[in-house]
Amino acid sequence: MKNTPDEWTKGIQISINEYAKNSESKILLFNSSGEIILHSELDSKTSGLADFKADKRFLSQYGQDPTCVYTDMNGLYATNVMTIGQHFTGNGPKYLVVAIESQTSKNGYTSNIMEIFIISAVIVLVISTVIIYFTTIRMVAPIKEMAAAAKKIGRGDFDIQLPEYSESEFNDLASAFNEMAASLKSYDTMRNSFIANVSHELRTPMTSIGGFVDGMLDKTIPPEEQEHYLKIISSEVHRLTRLVRSMLNLAKIEAGELKPNFTSFSVLDPIVDTLVTFEKRLEEKQIEIRGLDTDKIYRLWADNDLIHQVIYNLLENAIKFVDKGGYISFHFEEVGYLTVIYIRNSGEGLSQEELSLVFDRFYKTDKSRGMDATGVGLGLNIVRSIIKLHGGKIQVRSVLGEYTEFMFSLPNKDIS
Repeated sequence: MKNTPDEWTKGIQISINEYAKNSESKILLFNSSGEIILHSELDSKTSGLADFKADKRFLSQYGQDPTCVYTDMNGLYATNVMTIGQHFTGNGPKYLVVAIESQTSKNGYTSNIMEIFIISAVIVLVISTVIIYFTTIRMVAPIKEMAAAAKKIGRGDFDIQLPEYSESEFNDLASAFNEMAASLKSYDTMRNSFIANVSHELRTPMTSIGGFVDGMLDKTIPPEEQEHYLKIISSEVHRLTRLVRSMLNLAKIEAGELKPNFTSFSVLDPIVDTLVTFEKRLEEKQIEIRGLDTDKIYRLWADNDLIHQVIYNLLENAIKFVDKGGYISFHFEEVGYLTVIYIRNSGEGLSQEELSLVFDRFYKTDKSRGMDATGVGLGLNIVRSIIKLHGGKIQVRSVLGEYTEFMFSLPNKDIS
């Protein structure tokens, strides 16, 4: 304006158009009367600005410094738009320059923000999906491995062992799983051994019975010898009966079907009754009985019939292994609510290997197999089960060439 007062509008128009384009805004130049004397090129939506005339109120909103005003341009826009204006003087007259925020620019800015947001969201979603996918695979892998191992165990393969995992929870579960597999393998071994022993114990007497019966039927055994073999058959039948009865008792105890009938009685009662039963065998082996001449009365709180079975099995075992002319001794102690009973017999004793096996089902020492062919190998196992049923414990100790001693505890009063 100052340099070219006659032709300034042409140059200013070019500048206004350039600035408007670069800033994506609309630029207006007002005179002091509020008339638009120059404006940037306007699109169809804002063509009404060419006829716009500012009133004093509109002009007064702007100062001598750049001033930001939100206005609807006296109703020209449906909503307020951001404007920046400044009054200035050029060659005398006063002017007002106003820049109006472009709606297209605003919408474009919003669109850009939304576009950036959508792209960012998609990228985050893709990355999250990939991370979740591989994390899930990593987490599911141990579960799939355990499921496969469980299926193998279901098919009878108990040798499966799971590895260690980095996650403590999976590692604890794997350890428990391995312990379970080891226990199942142990039980499976015991089951197979039990079946094999039962089969053997049943087959032996049945083979003898069948052979002798066939011999009598086909006259291989002469009539004068039949009575002898009938006694053998009777003995084998009794052996089978004892085996079946013992197995049924064990099954009842393990299934929890055998409930003790607790009563109070003297510990000497089942011992004396059982010794009377074995009186003939005691006399034949000239066995001395020690320790029953006690002044104190030791009592038990237990099932009388089951304790009779315990004493019978232990004394039968002691009489079997005591040396001729030896002794069987008894000793009693009270420890709190328990009465501890010691039954010792002189004799050859047991080795350390035999001591660890005496309570196993169907276990017989070599000496036992030679001394008594009628035993079924379940007596001590039943003894341990009955004592455990009463809440007691049983142990065995032995010195080779001297003695074998069983120690077991039973309640002496009701503590329930």
